[in-house]
Amino acid sequence: MDHGFGRPGFAVIPVLDLRGGRVVRARRGERSSYAPIATPLAKGSAPDAVARGLCDAWPATILYVADLDAIIDGAAPDLAALRAIAHACPGVALWVDAGFGEPVGVDAFLATGLGRPVIGSESQTEAGLAARLGDRIVLSLDTRGTERLGPQALHDDPSLWPPEVIAMTLAQVGAGRGPDLAALAALRARAPACRLYAAGGVRGPDDLKALRAAGIAGALVASALHDGTLSRADAADLA
Repeated sequence: MDHGFGRPGFAVIPVLDLRGGRVVRARRGERSSYAPIATPLAKGSAPDAVARGLCDAWPATILYVADLDAIIDGAAPDLAALRAIAHACPGVALWVDAGFGEPVGVDAFLATGLGRPVIGSESQTEAGLAARLGDRIVLSLDTRGTERLGPQALHDDPSLWPPEVIAMTLAQVGAGRGPDLAALAALRARAPACRLYAAGGVRGPDDLKALRAAGIAGALVASALHDGTLSRADAADLA
């Protein structure tokens, strides 16, 4: 299976947040208040239906899936939902954050062939896991406002980062504030060889063009696709 390793060009990566076997709508990282999504892209909130709707709305090559039951409650990854998503969007790679904090969990997930693990800094108790796993994983540097989540060394030391890194600004998820271009520029300056992806705040095509112009490798997007401010017609402008 294609695990979604770095590709040339700017990547728009649609996002699905899973909770209780359904897709939920993310708002400002306040995960306890996430409710099942209502979207014009799908009937209902079943993972396969929403995934298919997102892939119809954008020519995606990667989908990002956040398994909130695993991240928040320590549950096992929802493999049934992931299989349904993979079946709905054949040929599309999955990046999956399921609260991975130990090598054994990452190895077990990789063995399923269902996608590429995302190592979220908020789920780490020590800083070295991402460096040991290398390009088998994607690192997500998670922040909420000015708070950097997880080991501070992981945020401070680019030598611990794999080749692909997500800057996850949780307070801007679903908030419509636009991406934090200054923070992204600072991260990119510290690790210019990394492919850096923005997560949180993308409102539409102008934000994507600004990110691309700033040298960002791609963006994780959900609300703009569900709200229709970003559509397949905009993809040609980014090609």
